[in-house]
Amino acid sequence: MLVQIADVLTLDELNYCRATLQEADWIDGKVTAGHQSAKAKKNLQLPQESEITKKLGAIIIEALNRNPLFIASALPKQIFPPLFNCYQHGGSFGVHVDNAIRRLPNSDQHIRTDLSATLFFTNPDEYEGGELLIEDTYGAKSVKLPAGHMILYPSTSLHKVNPVTNGARVASFFWIQSLVRDDAQRTVLFDLDQSIQQLTAATPDHPSLVQLTGVYHNLLRMWSNT
Repeated sequence: MLVQIADVLTLDELNYCRATLQEADWIDGKVTAGHQSAKAKKNLQLPQESEITKKLGAIIIEALNRNPLFIASALPKQIFPPLFNCYQHGGSFGVHVDNAIRRLPNSDQHIRTDLSATLFFTNPDEYEGGELLIEDTYGAKSVKLPAGHMILYPSTSLHKVNPVTNGARVASFFWIQSLVRDDAQRTVLFDLDQSIQQLTAATPDHPSLVQLTGVYHNLLRMWSNT
């Protein structure tokens, strides 16, 4: 399931992040790539331990925790601290799959990467190329979103970033361990959740709402792996 989430950040948050990222010091992006991915990766990245990374990452986490669409679609158990990358001067990332397990910074704990996320900080007209191509059941999906918008997709997906031939593509990327490991099960729960919300808005006293809500929670109870 691919989910596009608009306006993850407020305008003030977005403008602050964009201004801060323009002044940041970038390093080679291979520092977070696995052995195979490093061969395909050509971009820049903010150091994981830098104060800018931590500060902007905290802003993103706070924004995600207040976003109903993110909560409904990801059912997050744990979010990896957001990282930041920049593609320019032909920078790209060839076809790859994200590492299945990530160690949390300064910790012996690990998370399973069920979902991958890209939050854009530059608008499509600010750079050429740089499309995120994600393989799903129906073929490759091309993603190039406005600043402040995010794409959420299964980490099992093959994906790549096309070369940026002009300008710079700046984004945050991170992973989520979900309460529900299986993408098909998450999709069923998400569709049911959205249907319940629509029914609630249209006919708030409909007698089926209690039953449908019970079905949702019973499926979540059955499929969650907390």
